[in-house]
Amino acid sequence: YLTGVVAGKMTKSNVAGYVAAFPIPEVLQGINAFVRGMRSVNPKAELKVVWVNSWFDPGKEREAAQTLIAQGADVVTHHTDSTAVVQTAEEKGVWAVGYHSDMSKYGPKAHLTAATHLWGDIYTKAAQDALAGKWKPMNVWGGIKDKMVKLAPINAAVPAEVKDQVGKVEKEIVAGKFHPFAGPVKDNEGKERVAAGKTMSDDEMQKMDFYVEGVQGKLPKP
Repeated sequence: YLTGVVAGKMTKSNVAGYVAAFPIPEVLQGINAFVRGMRSVNPKAELKVVWVNSWFDPGKEREAAQTLIAQGADVVTHHTDSTAVVQTAEEKGVWAVGYHSDMSKYGPKAHLTAATHLWGDIYTKAAQDALAGKWKPMNVWGGIKDKMVKLAPINAAVPAEVKDQVGKVEKEIVAGKFHPFAGPVKDNEGKERVAAGKTMSDDEMQKMDFYVEGVQGKLPKP
């Protein structure tokens, strides 16, 4: 959502592109949060998605990014594991948002920011618990507040007021005052999925099977 806010402020064409792995809830959460972030600051923003049906395929990811840029996207992002999308953006002179890690060295001009995953502490604790004979299987579902997700440094080309806005929303998310899927949430066919005053639960997010308003096209069947 936060990277979407940055993208929504930086796009000139009002079109962003998303290179996505598989049409499963985890990936749809990222797509939908990103476009909701964009449209919170830029109601005209639209998102095009290309599915590559792979977690890691730099060739396919590059091709998908090139297709999206050719279709007018001036910001591209991804839920795939290589740096190909960021590198393609750098070559083509458009903006990019990285995923998993700070990918700025692969696109020094293009890289606006990234949603990074910090799992080191979780793994360290699990290993220590296992050594002490205390480890038990459990679901781990952490976010910014848990220091498991962090925004990478924001590109110097992003205006200070945009950085301030992102910081404000981030604090509201951590404080539990704001949720990216707080209602009303409509899908891209106009059907209400979350009513005003309600918020999607973790369990509902884990079953997400639709595109929100602003995403173009139909969702492929998994």
